[in-house]
Amino acid sequence: MQIIQEALAGTLESSDLFVRVSPSEGPLELILNSEVQHQFGDQIRKVAQETFAKLGVSEGATVIIEDKGALDCVIEARLEAALLRAAGDKSVEWETLS
Repeated sequence: MQIIQEALAGTLESSDLFVRVSPSEGPLELILNSEVQHQFGDQIRKVAQETFAKLGVSEGATVIIEDKGALDCVIEARLEAALLRAAGDKSVEWETLS
């Protein structure tokens, strides 16, 4: 998957996270800011890396995660949404989802 534009997903509410994906030159860069980084930073990074691998993202992107204590399933969902948007994937009709 090639990242072609900036995209966002999520919120800064408790138990959620905000993801910003931007195209960049070079390797994939993950920047994590989390209120629970000391306890769960490794797990958050693991879920992120698994999501990158699942979607075929290995380079050409900077991903910033602002975590507010999100569960693994929320982390994966927010990352998928932001990455698909950043790749210009039109297979999901975001406007029609409620």
